[in-house]
Amino acid sequence: MDHEADAYRTDLMTITRYVLNEQSRNPEARGDLTILLSHIVLGCKFVASAVNKAGLAKLIGLAGETNVQASAHWHISAIFLLCEIEIRSSVEYCVCFDPLDGSSNIDCGVSIGTIFGIYMIKDKENVTLEDVLQPGKSMVAAGYCMYGSSCTLVLSTGNGVNGFTLDPSLGEFILTHPDIKIPKKGKIYSVNEGNAKNWDEPTAKFVEKCKFPKDGSSPKSLRYIGSMVADVHRTLLYGGVFLYPADKKSPNGKLRYTYAYSQHLTLLMKLCVLYEVFPMSFLMEQAGGQSFTGKERALDLVPTKIHERSPIFLGSYEDVEEIKGLYAAQAK
Repeated sequence: MDHEADAYRTDLMTITRYVLNEQSRNPEARGDLTILLSHIVLGCKFVASAVNKAGLAKLIGLAGETNVQASAHWHISAIFLLCEIEIRSSVEYCVCFDPLDGSSNIDCGVSIGTIFGIYMIKDKENVTLEDVLQPGKSMVAAGYCMYGSSCTLVLSTGNGVNGFTLDPSLGEFILTHPDIKIPKKGKIYSVNEGNAKNWDEPTAKFVEKCKFPKDGSSPKSLRYIGSMVADVHRTLLYGGVFLYPADKKSPNGKLRYTYAYSQHLTLLMKLCVLYEVFPMSFLMEQAGGQSFTGKERALDLVPTKIHERSPIFLGSYEDVEEIKGLYAAQAK
């Protein structure tokens, strides 16, 4: 990105301009979601700044992982509380977010991120826990912000997927990856093979086929970062499949689709962390891919409690279709 040249351009598609354009496509929209998304963007900018400062402090031996995690949680929570006040007391949306996914990778400089999902409140005059425990297919928007060599925010409001990169000289997220479409089939698989001895048969068969294909095709390359935002971002752009399957130790999987919620005493707005499975599945489907739990479409899951977990296979349509076939064969 040519920052100096961009500083004098007036035709840039900023994320604010993009969201306003999306609002104009819906005449009935009142702007609440636009305000909410603008606050999420602001929160991500705060976290990006905190992550950068933590990296600099680490370089001179002053700070570590704990400080940046605390900063990320504080900034995101404060931004959403502010958002509640600005929208109105009879809130329209439930926001679920993970302030800092992959935080254990801070010290080694690996990309980390914020993941979020947004639902409509069913009855804005009577907000209950049921507003959090909705299936992923009920989301109205989802996205993530990845903090690494660049700061990238990927967003879907149910009309495709777009990626925006933060230009530090402008302080704005600029559209750099319009209408992201995941390739139908990929050459990469992403999984923690350290858990291989505990995998079920379909997962083991799929990974074996990735490594030793019997049809004469080239093996898939293994790429696993251990930060879900980074692994999913690569999968979204290059294709392939990301797996976090169930195993003998964790038969219900390890990735959470409902984590926690808190209630603001005056406005009754729930701040919950509905992250990993649902937002990433929403984005993957919007980009033309699939997301599967080993039993069903991930977005069809209906959470029944806060701390639920789920296995997940998401990525290129044909790769996930192959995994579905292996599970169907086992069920016969």
